[in-house]
Amino acid sequence: MKRTVLEIVLALAMAGAAAFGYMSWKQSQGSKATIEELTKASEEATAKIEEAEKAAKAASEELEAMGKESQAAAAKAIQFDALKAGLSSGATLSDLEAAYKKEKNLSPERLIGLATLRMLTKGADDPTTIEAYKKALALADWSNRKNTICAAQMGLATTGEKVDVMADCLPKGSPKVPEGHSKDDGHADHGKDDAHGKGDAAAKQDGHGKKDDGHAKKDEPAADPHAKDGEKTAEKPAEKHATPHWDYEGDMGPARWVKEFPTCGKGTKQSPLNIKGPFVKQRVDLAPSYKPGPLTMLNNGHTIQVNIPAGSKLRIDGIAYDLLQFHFHRPSEEQIDGKPMAMVAHFVHKSAEGKLAVIGVLLKEGNENPNIKTLWANLPAGEGPPVDVPDVTFNPANLLPKELDFWSYDGSLTTPPCTEGVRFFILRTPVNISKEQVNAFPFKMNARPVQPQNNREITIGRAPLDAGWLRDALAQAVPVNALMAMEGAAHL
Repeated sequence: MKRTVLEIVLALAMAGAAAFGYMSWKQSQGSKATIEELTKASEEATAKIEEAEKAAKAASEELEAMGKESQAAAAKAIQFDALKAGLSSGATLSDLEAAYKKEKNLSPERLIGLATLRMLTKGADDPTTIEAYKKALALADWSNRKNTICAAQMGLATTGEKVDVMADCLPKGSPKVPEGHSKDDGHADHGKDDAHGKGDAAAKQDGHGKKDDGHAKKDEPAADPHAKDGEKTAEKPAEKHATPHWDYEGDMGPARWVKEFPTCGKGTKQSPLNIKGPFVKQRVDLAPSYKPGPLTMLNNGHTIQVNIPAGSKLRIDGIAYDLLQFHFHRPSEEQIDGKPMAMVAHFVHKSAEGKLAVIGVLLKEGNENPNIKTLWANLPAGEGPPVDVPDVTFNPANLLPKELDFWSYDGSLTTPPCTEGVRFFILRTPVNISKEQVNAFPFKMNARPVQPQNNREITIGRAPLDAGWLRDALAQAVPVNALMAMEGAAHL
């Protein structure tokens, strides 16, 4: 009996121990899960703390940078105040204005300098300041004078004028300036085409001049830099800018121009072309009448450009065009039956209505050209503003061939912004240039590839023998009385 009781007690004890053990195990499992959850929560909290610390550090660095920028801005403000105080008397402005009155034609850069000085001295609402900026913008060569264009546009924007500032004129992150040009801010569109236009506005039709000083008109790129308000400029070819926004090779080459200059890729009448038949015969009175004048040259970073003083003209069917500038491309941008020449000279002209016309003179490798020799002997030392060559006169007519037969087509500036509406006349008779002279040209390659013809007609024509250039050429070699007799006989 006792044994039975003991067995029962022992069984109960064992059952209790088992139950206690099970409960302990169950509790330990729950504790383990709780510990895992707490561990995970701790890790997440640690990660958030690290992220918060990083954010705090970044914010601290940003505040420090903003503090430095604020200090720099304050320092610049002090410098500006000192500059304004130093010029407040207006004596410097008066001296410059008096000196510049002697100049018949001021370059866009000088006009911008005067406008900026007037704004510092007279204030942003000064009418003469605004007019100077507008005139500079109208004269600037859009094809290769980006810095000049930007300075004029930013100056006008500062005065409160409504002007469409080019995107690449603004620092990254800057707010966009209100769109829309003022009526005379000079450029309906920024194409410099130049026939190369680095800019659009004046007819550079091919000129890659970075600067254009001297004409009341502007050219789109440098190619024809002197276009009037509302006109477009021509182009600018050269090697490399300190901060190039387009180039002939690499990441800024022609294939990438469309990114910043849509017309370069989407236009349907782009230049240059491969000149090949069939041709359409057309009678066009093409009459250049160029005059000798002082030699002004510039390296705009894309080409060598010669700026022409007022007086040289081209008449197309009786309509007068002013010769703004001429510049060079190596090799020739135009191809004849798929083959380029050693170089080409583009003469950029602009009419009173703002229309652009370019005469292309093909340069083939051959004998030395004495006129090229004169130009090359006075090449600018490097990229920069126009340089007046002392005691040297030059007649652009000397670079023309004797015969002015031509191919003609409707095209565009050959440099950004590739503005269309430029009439090209490519002279069929090439002019010699020696291999040494070609190699002496500062740019090894500054030619845009040929563009699709897109069903455009290429016409072929001849200039009349009584063209004005013939009179000019004869005047240099024939006595005046003999020339007058010839005029009476030939009705020149």
